Amino acid sequence: MANTTPMDRQAVYEDYERARRTFHQLLDSASEADLARPTLGTKWTNGELLWHMLFGYMVVRALLVLVRVFGRLPQGASRAFARLLNGGTVPFDWVNYAGPRGAVKVYGPRRMGAAFDRVLDSLQRRLAAESDAELARGMHYPVRWDPFFKDFMTLADIYRYPTQHFDFHHRQLTLNSGDGLRRED
Repeated sequence: MANTTPMDRQAVYEDYERARRTFHQLLDSASEADLARPTLGTKWTNGELLWHMLFGYMVVRALLVLVRVFGRLPQGASRAFARLLNGGTVPFDWVNYAGPRGAVKVYGPRRMGAAFDRVLDSLQRRLAAESDAELARGMHYPVRWDPFFKDFMTLADIYRYPTQHFDFHHRQLTLNSGDGLRRED
């Protein structure tokens, strides 16, 4: 099931750095009115969606632990775990929606930028220390939780996941425009 092609770590590092630059540009150019504006296709404001985009990178640290544990167990264990989590999609969706609404009240743009830098630095250090064998280890995931979760994902897939999530949500932002259209980078 796992992809045996070695991961292009440099491509992941470059994607992380592109996301870092984009995130900071978005935060630096956003006014309070921009951050309070609704997004396209979500019930969040731009500020809430930016926090959710940051959280996509934060959650990877927990996902890495899951892969390390379940990747050493028989595949049936992670398959059962994924089924259990899929069964809890409704509460997950509520927490996933409500979390950014509260978190953005605690994290302002400056704190979000600093947190983004810390989490990316941490992920880059962890990725640099991974062996190819560890990167090929994987587990089953709850595909109902996120459109970028596949039934089976390797550690390498998990390192690539947050930037896919980031890029998807970036297109939903309505920063620097009053007409509901995303600013071009």
